[in-house]
Amino acid sequence: MSEHVFERIYEVVKRIPKGKVATYGQVAAMAGNPRWARVVGYALHVNPDPGHIPCFRVVNRFGEVSKAFAFGGENMQIALLQAEGVEVTGGKVDLSKYGWK
Repeated sequence: MSEHVFERIYEVVKRIPKGKVATYGQVAAMAGNPRWARVVGYALHVNPDPGHIPCFRVVNRFGEVSKAFAFGGENMQIALLQAEGVEVTGGKVDLSKYGWK
């Protein structure tokens, strides 16, 4: 995977509005290839600038937070989402309510 692909992924993630989440597959499709969901996960795991690339706003297709969130674990991801007003219940976000359209 080229660095160019990661840059495209990061640009999409930067556009997710505060208080909303996107899925790995959604980010992959917007970055250019719907089959890149795993690549999105890898790119976010090595996020070079978590202060400006809000990877905590990306969840799986079921709305579940990452058990292996790279920047402090799933509890940190939950705390960051809740700080933006996103309800997280049992490690899940209601995509119909908080999903980025």
